[in-house]
Amino acid sequence: MALGGQGRSDYMSNKLYLIISGSIFLLVGIFHLLRLVCHWPIVVGTWIIPHALSYVGFPAATGYSVWAYWLWRR
Repeated sequence: MALGGQGRSDYMSNKLYLIISGSIFLLVGIFHLLRLVCHWPIVVGTWIIPHALSYVGFPAATGYSVWAYWLWRR
């Protein structure tokens, strides 16, 4: 049992964390999908980020978002 009523606060903090991180991962996943569909280039300095990164990044970010949603609903 938590002292001082910290149990409810920790529960709400975890829920808020899952909402925020899941939303960020969802936005990143959407960005990867849009990059693939619209053929957007990403250039960092003189290096062009390959589109293959988005082929990996889209399912990974979307998967993390779905996982966070699943944990939030539990």
